[in-house]
Amino acid sequence: MLCARRVGGLGTRAAAAWPERAGLGRLGARIRARGVSTSWSPVGAAFNVKPQGRRLDLFGERRGLFGVPELSAPEGFQIAQENALRKADSLVARVCSLPPGPRTVLLFDELSDSLCRVADLADFVKIAHPEPAFREAAEEACRSIGTAVEKLNTNVELYQSLQKLLADPKLVDSLDPETRRVAELFMFDFEISGIHLDKEKRRRAVDLNVRILDLSSTFIMGTHFPNKIEKHLLPEHIHQNFVVTGNHVVVDGLHAEAPDDLVREAAYKIFLYPNAGQLHCLEELLSNRDLLAKLVGYSSYAHRALQGTIAKNPETVMQFLEKLSDKLSERTLKDFEMIQGMKMKLNPQNSELMPWDPPYYSGVIRAERYNIEPSLYCPFFSLGACMEGLNILFTRLLGITLFAEQPARGEVWCEDVRKLAVVHESEGLLGYIYCDFFQRADKPHQSLPKNMVSRLCESKKVCAAAEMQLQVFYAALDQIYHGKHPLRASTTDILRETQERFYGLPYVPNTAWQLRFSHLVGYGAKYYSYLMSRAVASMVWKECFQRDPFNRAAGERYRREMLAHGGGKEPMLMVQGMLQKRPSIDDFVSALVSDLDPDFETFLMDSE
Repeated sequence: MLCARRVGGLGTRAAAAWPERAGLGRLGARIRARGVSTSWSPVGAAFNVKPQGRRLDLFGERRGLFGVPELSAPEGFQIAQENALRKADSLVARVCSLPPGPRTVLLFDELSDSLCRVADLADFVKIAHPEPAFREAAEEACRSIGTAVEKLNTNVELYQSLQKLLADPKLVDSLDPETRRVAELFMFDFEISGIHLDKEKRRRAVDLNVRILDLSSTFIMGTHFPNKIEKHLLPEHIHQNFVVTGNHVVVDGLHAEAPDDLVREAAYKIFLYPNAGQLHCLEELLSNRDLLAKLVGYSSYAHRALQGTIAKNPETVMQFLEKLSDKLSERTLKDFEMIQGMKMKLNPQNSELMPWDPPYYSGVIRAERYNIEPSLYCPFFSLGACMEGLNILFTRLLGITLFAEQPARGEVWCEDVRKLAVVHESEGLLGYIYCDFFQRADKPHQSLPKNMVSRLCESKKVCAAAEMQLQVFYAALDQIYHGKHPLRASTTDILRETQERFYGLPYVPNTAWQLRFSHLVGYGAKYYSYLMSRAVASMVWKECFQRDPFNRAAGERYRREMLAHGGGKEPMLMVQGMLQKRPSIDDFVSALVSDLDPDFETFLMDSE
């Protein structure tokens, strides 16, 4: 879709919308004038200081969220979206009136950007803002812009402007590789939206897309709704672990870290108890996605969603998942045996391993084996310490420094939100990042002993095969749901079969975990990408950074080959450019599995 092709994070985009960017001189002057008396840099100090409401400039000019003037009130989203849609109409008219050429692609990009500036910002605000009025206004803006995008993706005149460009060999040869890639991506968006269909079918495609947007929003909200049960149906001694309202116990999560087995079991069975409305919503969402995919010429939604990705098609994804599952199987069984052994040790009366057990007991094993006691590590990981570490990484690898900035009145949605200016040593101000973190105040700031760092990293490998196997199960389920339709069974029966095949722990009757699987919306047919991205990260680390994590040349290469392109370069070509080879499915699998192996150096340090 048009909006999906823009590159850049929310902070950068919001900064671009800001009418007054701070020059480097004024920025540096403000930082020097701050004169923070601490051993931290200004960034570390800013995140380790308790927020003071007065520092938000309560008496200054109210600028609006992210410095966007319209967003000083919820009604501003209506104004922002109307402005964006008017500009979009103007740009469409210009594209359609100009002869095809490089300018065509630039106008398409500007068209996408004008809509995404509002849509991306609204997509964040609808989740993060504490005020319901802002969230609702942002939600409506997302829906409005999304509908407009779907209509643009079936605009025949707009499509023909781009088609004429790409059909002319001389014009195509005049485009630089990145511009050509962007043009091809826009053309791809048209094609998967059914631009080649007749008028009636194009209208049907738009209607399906709008319905899918509505169902997606409804499903996402349903994944967060708590479930409740009558008090007398639960043992009284565990009521204190939940919210009790009247005659009911309300369960709003899995309570995966609760030490009491009964609490975790109750939370699992109650929170995952199937809701008929949510089940119907999921079934309709999957069905409509399948109808859309077939309408525009694909055999399944997965085939439509995966075209243009690093995997290309669902067959490759399933090959990746099946190979990874095979490689993990023995390690996973050993992890389960180890987890069950710990459960037997702590609860010999009920030692059967169930799906609510691994998160808790694997944590117990990590703490026991590596002495990972939170109180020992927390002093080293204050928010300021973490941001200081990020700042050091960005500076050493990319020549980028983060500077704490004072937000204007109305610019942020909560007083503990921090604003950072992102400044490159030669390119200047790149944009702003708004950090909405829970702050840990008054934490000591001692650079953590190496043996503790190693121990903490190694502890993550404990039961990691079982955790990775769980991700394989989730990814496989996602592929099946978005594969051949009609589905061969109910979504719950498919869940049970897939869990038995790809995970190993028993399905619990009268539960429907898929109804809490919010990634089915944003990552439909693409959940596998979490695993494949981890594999790419592992290969890049080992090939380029393991020997010298602060190597500036490697950092610049990483920015040039991977970060700089956004959606402007084919994913596999970016990976190939960084690694100097084209990785295979076996390479991806090997990278993930090798990360599970213990680091011998850690054991040497622990023995010193």
